[in-house]
Amino acid sequence: MKLRTAFSLAALLAGLCFVTSCALTDTGITTNVKAKFMADDLVKSSQLEVTTKDGVVTLTGNVDSEAAKAKAIELAKATTGVKNVVDMISAKEASGSGNAPEPNRSLGEVVTDASITMNVKSQFLDDPLVKGLKIDVDTRDGVVYLTGTVGSDAERDKAIQLAKSADGVKDVKANLTQQKS
Repeated sequence: MKLRTAFSLAALLAGLCFVTSCALTDTGITTNVKAKFMADDLVKSSQLEVTTKDGVVTLTGNVDSEAAKAKAIELAKATTGVKNVVDMISAKEASGSGNAPEPNRSLGEVVTDASITMNVKSQFLDDPLVKGLKIDVDTRDGVVYLTGTVGSDAERDKAIQLAKSADGVKDVKANLTQQKS
């Protein structure tokens, strides 16, 4: 009986150590941050990309408000194993490079902006250099906002060039960061 209890206790401790160590890996931290975002009413997890390297979490994307941005950063910082949070989030209601403001727009402008966004995203996905799935494209009043990560300066330049060449684009604001290898 003592042997069985000792074995059960050892198995429980081994399992606990395994779960704890997995939770503190970069993949585990990323998963935990994403889970917190999904459980939160203010943060839309689909708007954010989460990456972790050596316990440092990088948040990238466009969110709907400064409040959502602040909440995402707060949730990430409060996650076990997170050493630091790098904020690469743009809030749509803010103004400036890389941020997509939300002006009052007519239905025609909304449809035109959506068409531009689809056109730019399609060009990204068709181009062999540009990793279109890592770049968020948002259009407001003909201005294209690019947010995300690129692998090189050449990829950044090509993404900007493709966006500028799309029909109806008035300007391109790029908030693209180079992913560290």
